[in-house]
Amino acid sequence: MTTDTGSFLTALRLSDSFLPVGSYTASYGLEQYINEDRLEDGDELQALLAAYLRRVVGPCETVALANAHRASEAREFDMLLAVDNRLHAVTMPREFRESSTKAGAKLCELLAETDPNRASRDERDLETLFAAAIEADETPGHYPVVFGVVAQRRGLSRLEACLSHAYSFVTGLLGAAQRLGRFGHTEIQSVLEELQPVITTVCGRHIDGELMAMASFAPLAEIMGMRHERAGRRLFMS
Repeated sequence: MTTDTGSFLTALRLSDSFLPVGSYTASYGLEQYINEDRLEDGDELQALLAAYLRRVVGPCETVALANAHRASEAREFDMLLAVDNRLHAVTMPREFRESSTKAGAKLCELLAETDPNRASRDERDLETLFAAAIEADETPGHYPVVFGVVAQRRGLSRLEACLSHAYSFVTGLLGAAQRLGRFGHTEIQSVLEELQPVITTVCGRHIDGELMAMASFAPLAEIMGMRHERAGRRLFMS
């Protein structure tokens, strides 16, 4: 872990719901769970998000992010594309893929527009190359992959990047649960407190995962995501 203030502030920025990448429009099937009355209280919400962390965020998105961070550090562009395409292949529900790729493209666009050194940036810079490949539809540009590159280039360690992403995923879904009107502020904060050790454990377990080990196994969550595509009442895009 680093104590560099710039890196710490970057971690806060990337994990903040204030970051305008559209993550507030995604519930990753949570809305459908609530529509079908499958979540009654905070304990059930906590159990669901813990399952997301252990079965999706950890073995799938954390592995993707960590490998993207490693590829960025080694300046291996082809490896970065391989990570992105692997994540696309193992993400089954269409809405999940669309939410992730839209957020990834938006993060690239946001950073390019707010970079004070954008005029002098080398076109061969890996972050620039990756952003150009996303814009040209040469690679999907999934959010965890973009997040890994951005975090590495701005001084975050792999562990810090993985923790920041997992935390923002959890707070995003908790925010969705709250906006859907089923849970109050205090209950949401209690769930978040209980999930912090799970975040730490999951990131530690999967940070060194190999690319081909990237996989997701959450059948009911995927079914909820697919049902959400055809739901008559939808507040969220996923």
